[in-house]
Amino acid sequence: MSHPNQCQATTSSDTPKCHGLTGPISLDLPEEADLIQTRKLIATVNSYRVYENNFEQQHREMVVKRLESLFKEWLQEVCEEMGVPEVVKDNVGGKIFSFGSYYLGAHLKDADIDALFVGPGFLERKDFFTSFYEKLKAQEAVKDIRVIKEAYVPVIKLSFEGIQIDLVFALVAERSVPENLDLLNNKVVKNIGNICVRSLNGYRVTAEILRLVPNVHNFRLTLRVIKLWAKQRNIYSNMLGFLGGVSWAILVARICQVYPNATLSTLVTKFFKVFSMWVWPISIRLREVENCDCNLPFWDPRVNLHDRYHLMPIITPAYPPQNTSVNVSPSTFTIITEEIQRGNAIAEEIQRKKANWHKLFEKTDFFDKYQHYVILEASYTTEEQHLKWVGLVESKIRLLVGILERNVHVALAHVNPKSLPGPWKANKKDGKSTMWIIGLVFNTEESNKQKIDLTCSLQSFTSTIYSLAESCKIYEEGMTISAKYMDQDLFYSPKLKPGVTRQFPATEALCYTPTVSAAKQGTKRKELPQSEMPAKKFKAHKVLNQKVRSSVPVIRASKQPVVPQAAELQHYEEASSSMTTAV
Repeated sequence: MSHPNQCQATTSSDTPKCHGLTGPISLDLPEEADLIQTRKLIATVNSYRVYENNFEQQHREMVVKRLESLFKEWLQEVCEEMGVPEVVKDNVGGKIFSFGSYYLGAHLKDADIDALFVGPGFLERKDFFTSFYEKLKAQEAVKDIRVIKEAYVPVIKLSFEGIQIDLVFALVAERSVPENLDLLNNKVVKNIGNICVRSLNGYRVTAEILRLVPNVHNFRLTLRVIKLWAKQRNIYSNMLGFLGGVSWAILVARICQVYPNATLSTLVTKFFKVFSMWVWPISIRLREVENCDCNLPFWDPRVNLHDRYHLMPIITPAYPPQNTSVNVSPSTFTIITEEIQRGNAIAEEIQRKKANWHKLFEKTDFFDKYQHYVILEASYTTEEQHLKWVGLVESKIRLLVGILERNVHVALAHVNPKSLPGPWKANKKDGKSTMWIIGLVFNTEESNKQKIDLTCSLQSFTSTIYSLAESCKIYEEGMTISAKYMDQDLFYSPKLKPGVTRQFPATEALCYTPTVSAAKQGTKRKELPQSEMPAKKFKAHKVLNQKVRSSVPVIRASKQPVVPQAAELQHYEEASSSMTTAV
């Protein structure tokens, strides 16, 4: 099937085939040195033991088949309850489509499975999240099941025989769902609700990505490498404002399009080189998506004012196109681009034989990176509360990052994507908690003039969480949340012996507000976002000379970003292709 406005192969053998918006940058075939580096890179990645063996892969396939069997059973039960004719019931069908990293073939060990359940149009969406939920809950193999109806794409989350699974549901405007249903046909999104369109888009996007890359095998290998790197460097989380799986997949696919004959090591090197030079907010797109006039939200900064504020647009290749990186904030933008710059520097060292691939995947020491931290703690008393409460808080942490960014004293707020078990509380025998750590960089030019206060920012966030919990009807006694400042000097003992886990002080100690010595002077940070300023410049020994307090509220409005005009955006699009020719 041809794609509108996408480059197509021509009859001339001298003209290279286009796999995206532009022609290839290079058609060079790999040389012996490239193949040697590829073998070294594969050996390095395999040493981390992050991929499944054949038995584990077969187990995943079996779980998907069992879920599809349960879904078809449920469809028959619903048809009987509705009293539909036998001929309709016998042919109702029903199908599961996996999507995301599992469908792309780039999932890591212990990754979840994203699954789309498709049913006929005469069903009610609510039945999937009620009666099918109850059917799943009754299965012995199902654990930790919960419904999140308020999500942008409503989802049932569960564990099936130890595998985490996210289930979404969509209805198509048909009386039956055949086995050969083509979800990539744009007609499928007509005459259905927006929620169903969003549910279908997960599969439609990942399927389009695979169709648009010249070499699926090399794409999968490269994506696995980039995902491992992003996880090791703590920049893999769409929910927390970094980039998620689909964003990384689109970035990798674009590199594969412009280097169609390259081997793995070259693709990884070019990934860092191209995106270290990229001029955001020029968008990354795999093809031009035609507007089908279905009155669906369509990403287009020339038309939609709010699309012009996106810092790092990475656009899906299926209709309707959406920005997969809409959660990226000024802080996370800076951190992501800094990490890409670091990756490019290491890749260049590897090319000069001054480093090996292990250096690329070295973990960052988040707890030694900043002088100031905010400790966010969600407490609960039961495992059922843990699933609901921790899930809600974690899904809204990026709101806290946004609130902190709007504080005039905060130059950067960096949340660690990895949560931690909270400290044991002697006064609560059954109490448990989960913590998230947010590193802060203060704008010292502003901070030197007055004392810093974060009370209003932190209280605003905790109040929002309690309100959301009440409105979603998930709040129960025993659910609490606190957000407190902590200096690095109290965060953990700097003299821990190698191999000893970092020691977090008890909750009471989190209330202490330390005095930062005059020796720890601050370094001015330019206005965000700026990719050329490494976060490590703002380590512990270079921040503030005042007392950091939480008593007098101080909140300032942030500056509005400059909105590019339609003509400028057109210039950005034209500049993107010319810029890559220099790579």
